[in-house]
Amino acid sequence: MSHASGSVGAVTARRLHFAAPLRFRSGATLDGYDLVYETYGTLNAARSNAVLVCHALNASHHVAGYYAHDPKKVGWWDNMIGPGKPLDTERFFVVGVNNLGSCFGSTGPGSLDWASGKHYGSRFPVVTVEDWVATQTRLADALGIERFAAVMGGSLGGMQALSWATLYPDRLASAIVVAATPKLTAQNIAFNEVARRAIVTDPDFHGGDYYEHGVKPKRGLRLARMIGHITYLSDGAMMEKFGRSLRADAIGYHFDIDFEIESYLKHQSEKFAEYFDANTYLLITRALDYFDPAHDFGGNLTAAIAPAKCRFLVVSFTSDWRFSPARSREIVKALVDNRRNVAYAEIDAPHGHDAFLLDDERYHAVARAHFDNLAREVGADGKTAASIALPGEPIGRPDDEEALASGFAA
Repeated sequence: MSHASGSVGAVTARRLHFAAPLRFRSGATLDGYDLVYETYGTLNAARSNAVLVCHALNASHHVAGYYAHDPKKVGWWDNMIGPGKPLDTERFFVVGVNNLGSCFGSTGPGSLDWASGKHYGSRFPVVTVEDWVATQTRLADALGIERFAAVMGGSLGGMQALSWATLYPDRLASAIVVAATPKLTAQNIAFNEVARRAIVTDPDFHGGDYYEHGVKPKRGLRLARMIGHITYLSDGAMMEKFGRSLRADAIGYHFDIDFEIESYLKHQSEKFAEYFDANTYLLITRALDYFDPAHDFGGNLTAAIAPAKCRFLVVSFTSDWRFSPARSREIVKALVDNRRNVAYAEIDAPHGHDAFLLDDERYHAVARAHFDNLAREVGADGKTAASIALPGEPIGRPDDEEALASGFAA
């Protein structure tokens, strides 16, 4: 992987401690916490070219590049971000942040509570998209960034970008909302609940305090991942990749693995259960469920989005049945009703929800055009660099870096 190939190269994560207490929307309070983040590119002198990238369910701060100790650990959106790529790091200063409650370095259920000396476990507060955005503003303050050129994300990351635009309208010039939704449907909540039941009914769950028992609810986590993974892919994509292919030459007439799709799901779920945390899965799927900016406005999305001032790019994919294009159009309509500057692209792609992570020339061309225009608007082409010392402790090879950027991030 070289600069010439469009990679940002070897990168280093940093862990930053925030001593100020955080009050969650639930009313709970966390007395201090850590956030892990990475940066790519150079912040310009005007500090106007910063882009925040928000991650989805099982991703992290490792958005682009690779780790020197393991070049195979490539950032989950590396095809989007780097020199010469749609989000060009020769123009923009990109910040990737790991959300609170995650299992990839930021404070979460698997972290030790300094007061008790035990893992937070079941005591970790239920977190919301709005809580994440609040912590991201604190990270921006620590980096000396008053206003982002853009806040960008796909799926759950897109919800964070939408939340930024409404909660902190003066702190971003652009919001890029990809494969997202203004709120989950009942069917989506149902899928999440089945996945959570698989976890909490695992005998090794121990009410969320399995760390103290030296076990992990892997069986439940495997089932949860299988359920989720099915929803990220389209029927057509699954048929094209696996069809009804058997693992053997003939039907086995048993209840073990017989079809290739079964083998694939088993492999993906086992891999996932080795590196992901069950409590984190519960927290993040609940954050998905609770996201509904129109809730406090009597269900009126137009009223909820009214505070937004920035320009928008909204992107959806035709085969995404989890967060269908119809849901993106709801966001676009609310923006148009408010006479906001919005561009909308509905990409005819066969890959399902995970299309936002894959290479698609049309999708990437839309993103590139948006950033080209944005670069001129915010002066991102300026070459003079700001003097910035990245705060926090560099992480050379953390123990919790087991699978950063591996697998899909939906």
